[in-house]
Amino acid sequence: MKAPRVTLDQWRTLQAVVDHGGFAQAAEALHRSQSSVSYTVARMQDQLGVPLLRIDGRKAVLTEAGEVLLRRSRQLVKNASQLEDLAHHMEQGWEAEVRLVVDAAYPNARLVRALTAFMPQSRGCRVRLREEVLSGVEEVLLEGVADLAISGFSIPGYLGTEMSVVEFVAVAHPEHALHQMQRELNFQDLESQLQVVIRDSGRNQPRDVGWLGAEQRWTVGSLATAATFVSSGLGFAWLPRHMIEREIKEGVLKILPLDKGGSRHPTFYLYSSKDKPLGPATQILIELIQTFDTAPLDAAFAAPQQVI
Repeated sequence: MKAPRVTLDQWRTLQAVVDHGGFAQAAEALHRSQSSVSYTVARMQDQLGVPLLRIDGRKAVLTEAGEVLLRRSRQLVKNASQLEDLAHHMEQGWEAEVRLVVDAAYPNARLVRALTAFMPQSRGCRVRLREEVLSGVEEVLLEGVADLAISGFSIPGYLGTEMSVVEFVAVAHPEHALHQMQRELNFQDLESQLQVVIRDSGRNQPRDVGWLGAEQRWTVGSLATAATFVSSGLGFAWLPRHMIEREIKEGVLKILPLDKGGSRHPTFYLYSSKDKPLGPATQILIELIQTFDTAPLDAAFAAPQQVI
């Protein structure tokens, strides 16, 4: 890669000349001599082979090429400053990245609010978000490739912070055979019908949570796919209410009238890695996740309040 001929200091000097209205004013702002500022800009123009400034009376004015290059240089200088700030924060123990793994059944809307509030406090820290299903969350945490995990299971050997409950409801299309029975349904009624089950993304000990042992079983890879299948009249499934609320209101899906077990309410937990101490960015993100975990889902995309 060809090394740049112009330094960041030279771009900063040119910006100061333009922003402060001249060489003398820039010299005062930069605490340098006027001759040093003039030499820096002249040397810069020689290196680029393009005139950047022209003198109009007593004022230095940008040429057309100078306007284009100065505009691009502002982002360059800003990025360099942010990079230096990030290095300073990292020296103080601030993380460069937080890795978060979440069960796909957890409400995305609450995560959006937490991450939106995290951005202005992140100091350049990135968030790597990964979605898994059922035991897949546990495996990612145990493998040491996640700093935080949100799971609907109790993970052995970890002390999780209890979060909200996610309601799963048994649903089918209104024209499905189960609804045509027009009575309270029992286990035997479900056993003879096609059940749509979400595949556990874990590899070591995948779980068949919610499967009734029905002979007709279709396994899909995501909750969204399961909702699409069931909305089309293909079988029944237990799905998170927050994901299908609109379909229920519009009559695309209808809750099954089960005599028992029609809804399930697993409690979700927030876990942190035991392999390394929590950094300041991770601790801030934990507090925000906990704060917005109890937020009403119908207000999930409202402007988040400032969290201190």
